Amino acid sequence: MRYSASPASESTYALGEGPVWDAPRGRLLWVDILNNTVHEGSLTESGPIATKRSWTFDDTVGAVAVAADGALLVAERHTLTLLNNDQSREAIARVLPPDRESRLNDGAVDPAGRFLVGSLAQDERTGEEILVRLDDAGVTVVDADLDLSNGLAWSPAGDLFYSIDTLRNLVRVREYDPATGAMGERRDLVTIADGGHPDGMCADADGNLWIAVWGGARVECRSPEGALLGVVEVAAPNTSSVAFAGPDLDTLVITTAARGVPRERRAAYPDSGKLFTVKVGARGLPTAPWVKPACAPSS
Repeated sequence: MRYSASPASESTYALGEGPVWDAPRGRLLWVDILNNTVHEGSLTESGPIATKRSWTFDDTVGAVAVAADGALLVAERHTLTLLNNDQSREAIARVLPPDRESRLNDGAVDPAGRFLVGSLAQDERTGEEILVRLDDAGVTVVDADLDLSNGLAWSPAGDLFYSIDTLRNLVRVREYDPATGAMGERRDLVTIADGGHPDGMCADADGNLWIAVWGGARVECRSPEGALLGVVEVAAPNTSSVAFAGPDLDTLVITTAARGVPRERRAAYPDSGKLFTVKVGARGLPTAPWVKPACAPSS
């Protein structure tokens, strides 16, 4: 199946990323990594996604997650910060040392409320980036041999965990125990090799994966076994991430980036950096709220 996404925002973003649907509050959240900003907007059938409010941080913002009370967990460059409902900010955990030329990138909440987040290098190092889990035990390193940690997703039952290493073009899978966070052996599921690199990812209620392909102007739908089931064409080469949103979780929201589009391609892709939406005949999975771990500082 082939689908075509439509531009869904008037604003453009240097590096739009990490869309999250906050169902209890009926809001869409996403980040603009290079402008250090978390955005909140509304999703309607009849008009563009409008930004309702934004929060700016001192450095890059790789991901955002939502707690049960609506507070936001924000992955800044090296640290995780809680943005409380009263707008106060609270340091939760340091993930990367301050002198490391890396930044936090994509993150997601597992079915039990743990937050996982990975990193990417901002220099020429390879094979040293990490994926970590934040829970009551503190910050635990899950992988320490990545080139660029990116999209994370879980199967509908929560018993499979998928992760992306962008620069190796790999989508990987392992067994997962939602009750404990224990993981099985990591194995390669599929290589995205037909132009572009796998970036952000989400799963639908049938267990299929929706993978944004950076540099490929598309989102691929893959079965749990990795077979290609469909393609969403996007009028922006740098598709960065995806999430199902809306009251019925049936609208696929796609973030894109204005940055990184070659000069010779800019005229052909004037909507680069906008949010896009498309109906693909699938429904997403509810996002579990982030649960503040016992190891985190008290408010």
